[in-house]
Amino acid sequence: MSTSSSSRPAAPPTVWSARGRHTGPAAADTVRRHLEKLTADGVLHSHLEPDDVDRAREHVFEARWQAPGDVTVRARLALTPLRAGHRQWVLVAEAEAPWDPRWPSPAAMFWPQEPGSGWDQEAGAGLRLGDVNPLPEDDKELRRILRHAVRDPWCVHVVVHEAMTPDERGRAFVLGSLPQGLRHRVVEHRAAPHRLRAVNWVLDDFDTRLPRGGAVVLPGSPPPDGYDRQEFSVRSVFLDGTEPVELLAAVTRFAALPRPLPPDGEEALTALREQWHLRTMEEELARARELVAMYAEALEAMTRSRDLYREAAERANEALAAYREAEAAGGVADRRPGRVAGSPLQQLARGLGRLKDTARSLRPGGPADPAPPNAAPVPALPPAPTPSTGTPSTGTPSTGTPSPALPPAPGDDAPAPESPAAAQAVPPADPGPPSDGAPPPRQGAQD
Repeated sequence: MSTSSSSRPAAPPTVWSARGRHTGPAAADTVRRHLEKLTADGVLHSHLEPDDVDRAREHVFEARWQAPGDVTVRARLALTPLRAGHRQWVLVAEAEAPWDPRWPSPAAMFWPQEPGSGWDQEAGAGLRLGDVNPLPEDDKELRRILRHAVRDPWCVHVVVHEAMTPDERGRAFVLGSLPQGLRHRVVEHRAAPHRLRAVNWVLDDFDTRLPRGGAVVLPGSPPPDGYDRQEFSVRSVFLDGTEPVELLAAVTRFAALPRPLPPDGEEALTALREQWHLRTMEEELARARELVAMYAEALEAMTRSRDLYREAAERANEALAAYREAEAAGGVADRRPGRVAGSPLQQLARGLGRLKDTARSLRPGGPADPAPPNAAPVPALPPAPTPSTGTPSTGTPSTGTPSPALPPAPGDDAPAPESPAAAQAVPPADPGPPSDGAPPPRQGAQD
């Protein structure tokens, strides 16, 4: 999910949200006892623990009260299971009017305000809410805490630099004059006098700096629209117990900027609106009317769909009846595709046989392919010449092209035989019957 401020709408102005952690195993009992006490004192109108919630996933408490001006506030607190010695909590409250920072803090309605109650720690790094948190001396731990503080979308993180080591009054929470609803969402970091360069070395990556002896409000993630580091940077903060008016104004302006809810806050707000159980009789009646209207609309839609399906089925049945009547009268031709004879195995065997015949025809000496019906006849070639032997007396050639006569061997009338290679390569031609009374060749000459 994208974290840019333009990707999600701003949180409604009627919503107050916070997240933190409670150290210890008895978080649910602590919340339950505090809700019962405030209900008995008349501070709360009512509270409830819903039974239809999976306790293995979260433990939910609901409460409602009247803010100044007779504004009804509904709030929902969800506790996660115990892990690593603590339980995380998410608290979302929604009023009937835009939220006023001077109203009582919703966290004070669920958690006791005694010191050491264990709930006032932010969820990411376990820093104290509404208290001083000295920055560590280790550079690696310093980077981890400041990077988390810059990116935290839940709390307002303020870094204060001590120009010199303060006394007992200067070590107190400098933002203690903030309204309670805002103080429970503020984390104050303190940088020792010699740690200014190390702090700015980390903050430079986020385009913000801490003035020497001053303070800066970190932007969070995503930064709110209109955030300017110069506007939310204070040049000097006196740690002598006096009220830092300029810093208080900067924190108040920053908290009033529109910012989108974190993903966990969106889920908690949706659960508050859609899974709310603590209703009055008027709210129950209004909800029942909404449900009746919703069910009536759904029933009407189902009725329309049923009528459309019924009409379509009737038309299909009429068309099928008309087709059957036409088929019975003989007016419909059989358009079913013919079935290929033979099983698929037989068709494969016939295809392989045709392939085998084609391969056999391509072999040397195989049956020639039949000529196309419109092809022109090919003229016959003349017969190849064959060597023949003429008569020794007259030299008259026989049928075929005459070959040159070889000189006769001495003392013999017959021509000399050819070389063994030639005699083996070309067989002697049949001389045929003698012509013109010439004697046949002697057997010795042929040998």
